[in-house]
Amino acid sequence: MAGLSARSVLVTGSNRGIGLELVRQLLGHPNPPQWIFATCRDPEGASAQELKNLASKHQSLVRVSLEVTNPASVKAAMARVTEHLKGAGLNLLINNAGIVRVTTLDSETPEDMSFVYTTNVIGPMLVSQAFLPLLKKAAQGSTQKGLSCNRAAIVNMSSSGGSITDVFAWDLGHVVSYRCSKAALNMLSRCQSLSYGADGILCLALHPGWVQTDMGNFNEDLSRAEDSVRGILNVLAVLSEKDNGTFLDWEGKTLPW
Repeated sequence: MAGLSARSVLVTGSNRGIGLELVRQLLGHPNPPQWIFATCRDPEGASAQELKNLASKHQSLVRVSLEVTNPASVKAAMARVTEHLKGAGLNLLINNAGIVRVTTLDSETPEDMSFVYTTNVIGPMLVSQAFLPLLKKAAQGSTQKGLSCNRAAIVNMSSSGGSITDVFAWDLGHVVSYRCSKAALNMLSRCQSLSYGADGILCLALHPGWVQTDMGNFNEDLSRAEDSVRGILNVLAVLSEKDNGTFLDWEGKTLPW
């Protein structure tokens, strides 16, 4: 992680699981970001208590209310982040917030499909659109050349479950709405790379591994969030132009679409 030196980082879905661990490890880095914006639906609620505890110890951690599917909430969050940055840009946006509904193909419903797709695809799209001006500002103001997470980047947390080629762990869980949403998120990531790369913004999809969290608990043979995030941050530190528009895992390996 030594090479990751983004001045400002925003992580959605930061009150638990991978999002919370990302915040925790960023705070613990020898050269932490000047600003870490940790967002979740209810920063004052009981589900965000660990995040509140961290914020009480670190002035650089700013908790921000954000419902990724609500345009008004996204706009308000963007305004608050802009105020804290005081004219500077946002270097790294990690679209981590996501949900899963455990279903079979036969039990999948239009309601579940719509709900999961809205959170896992439309949410990251709305958040990325809203924070694009701040990402562009960071890219334009950076002295670094080329693409990197230290300059400006959008990292969308995807899943190998969204790989059409692989269809990973089908026997363990159909979760069709989740798989379809992550396949769509992969395409969104690719489209963002084509649109925003010229503005100096690196965009990619990243699979964090199957991690022991409230959401990813399909079996007992899962990685720890600490190990996954450590790998993720090591990967983010070395990304460059060649990784724009790619689908990688937490160890930096290229995954099949």
